[in-house]
Amino acid sequence: MKRSREKAASELFAALYPRLAGWCRRLVDDDETAHEIASEAFTRLWARWTSVAEPHGFLYVTAANLVRDHWRKLERERRAMHRATAEAAVRPGGDHAEQADPSVRLLVQSLPERLRVPILLHYYADMPIREVSVLTGRKEGTVKADLHAARELLRAHLRRSLDHTR
Repeated sequence: MKRSREKAASELFAALYPRLAGWCRRLVDDDETAHEIASEAFTRLWARWTSVAEPHGFLYVTAANLVRDHWRKLERERRAMHRATAEAAVRPGGDHAEQADPSVRLLVQSLPERLRVPILLHYYADMPIREVSVLTGRKEGTVKADLHAARELLRAHLRRSLDHTR
């Protein structure tokens, strides 16, 4: 029994791994990451081998979820770099400039709670608007309007700060 299970898994791997890795490669645009995702999908399948009715579907759904996680991680990294760049632009003169020109973090903290909470949840905790809506007990449209208002306030304050440093 165990021998036939291993043989079936080995045959499935030989038949599907190249296609799955290629599909992942097109989605993540990186060979190493694509192979990591495809390998992880097979590892998860192997852990549930006896309970998975449709291994092919399981592999692709698992790989799609792993790709989505990869994209989210990249987006979080991109946002962090953007925030760091924005903060550096606000304080070009080093530590002394921070007192005259507050960092983005301090600007966000200075927002009224009604605007600050959605900004922190959506941009800093990477939560979708729907989830922010549920957590704050506000309608999605209200959350979107609050995010827009907060961004406008931050943008105006940053412009003023940057104008004062010139």
